[in-house]
Amino acid sequence: MAKISVLDNCTIDKIAAGEVVERPLSVVKELVENAIDAGADSITVEIKEGGISFIRVTDNGHGIDVKDVKTAFFRHATSKIHTIEDLLHVKSLGFRGEALSSIAAVSQVELITKTKNALVASRYVIEGGQEKSMEEVGAPTGTTMIVRNLFYNTPARRKFLKKPATESSYVGELLEYMALSRPDISFHYVNQNQLKLYTSGNGILKNVIYQIYGKDIAKNMIEIDKRTEYFRIAGYLGLPLISRGNRTFETYFVNHRYIKSTVITKAIEEGYQGFLMQHKFPFTILHLEMESKWLDVNVHPTKMELRFAKEIQMYERLSQEIKQSLLKKEQIPEIWEKGRKKEEKEEDVPEKICLPPILNVSKEASAHLKEKVLEEEDFSFDNKKNQSTPMQVEEPIPDYYVMTEEVSQEKIFQPSFLTKEARKSHRVIGQIFGTYWLLEYEQQLYIVDQHAAHEKVLYEQLVKEMKSKEITSQVISPPIIFSVTEKEKDALFQYSSYFQK
Repeated sequence: MAKISVLDNCTIDKIAAGEVVERPLSVVKELVENAIDAGADSITVEIKEGGISFIRVTDNGHGIDVKDVKTAFFRHATSKIHTIEDLLHVKSLGFRGEALSSIAAVSQVELITKTKNALVASRYVIEGGQEKSMEEVGAPTGTTMIVRNLFYNTPARRKFLKKPATESSYVGELLEYMALSRPDISFHYVNQNQLKLYTSGNGILKNVIYQIYGKDIAKNMIEIDKRTEYFRIAGYLGLPLISRGNRTFETYFVNHRYIKSTVITKAIEEGYQGFLMQHKFPFTILHLEMESKWLDVNVHPTKMELRFAKEIQMYERLSQEIKQSLLKKEQIPEIWEKGRKKEEKEEDVPEKICLPPILNVSKEASAHLKEKVLEEEDFSFDNKKNQSTPMQVEEPIPDYYVMTEEVSQEKIFQPSFLTKEARKSHRVIGQIFGTYWLLEYEQQLYIVDQHAAHEKVLYEQLVKEMKSKEITSQVISPPIIFSVTEKEKDALFQYSSYFQK
């Protein structure tokens, strides 16, 4: 039987560091959060080789007192809380006291800090959890943290890191979220001596959105600012025009903390219900402010998860406020002929038009309806006559006209539907709205989105051409200019060889 023994402090620190420090992104997140908690209004982040070899975070906060410098690197040493009761009212981003000790355990750290009343700054060097030097230097008020050679003493962790370009994109994405969470702070992000992100810190969220996502996104967002009995919600909701194919751009903050919450995500999507097409997700930048008593932030060391005391009430109110804000904005633009006055485009519209459904109606009901219409109307297929006299049916529709079977969306691109034998049985019986085909197949009516079908055909052709390397392309003139995020730009360069084909 193996003997039970107590691990040494060095091993304990490295194991604990694995929970807090997963990659360069984790280091930057912890250091930037410390800078924000220190009251800084200007933060600069510099990295090299994706942050693996070099990270420097500089702020103009209140600094660390010289007598607290060494203590700051002890495990669970913090100035944010003092008792367990303080967790119920914590407002700072950090509070666990694990970040600096975890970072110092797996890297070479240099700290330069100065308080407002100190005459000189303090420089402290610690490598692998072992103190190396402590001296006085000249520096401005604030703190500079330099982290070199991350995971230099834990090669097993280092080999799981991704390429420097990928790690850099993670850091850049994090700083975009940080800038959106605190528009009143000026952020500078420098990667390989190149300025990648700059925000002015003027407190205007719309300016930060413009800086990160570009003009096309910023001009298609509507502002929301509501207060309920549980929270205050402020920020911007994207119009359906800029919806996305995944949830990546559903961005929200709780008390300036960037988190991921199933409750908030579902509430946002519920609020957009009826405004977006299927498989589309909204573009949002939302700030939620609520009392600390409704929150539990001590869920995970990364502090990316929260628990809410009033989940159901919060879900209902949040989705309701989002839906009401979207309803107030007219989604359909007004269009009229050039040179024609706006007042002249309005036409008389029948007050009540009640048309029976046309799908899955029994033969007896269909014959009854046809006889009734022919008796009461001089029905004609002449287009001009039909346009001048809209048909009105104001009599209530009998129950047997109403379709009771649920309409389902079929996967029409399954091989069984598109075989040569199946296509012989397809019968196109019409088109509606210039967009949908009415297709009869095996005693059923299919409504096919012809544009989606065309896109599918083009996609299959493109995939086939890529496999055979026979893609025909040409330069667009004039070129199409569009905005991309820093992460999208990195992906574009990474896969540029595919685009060049």
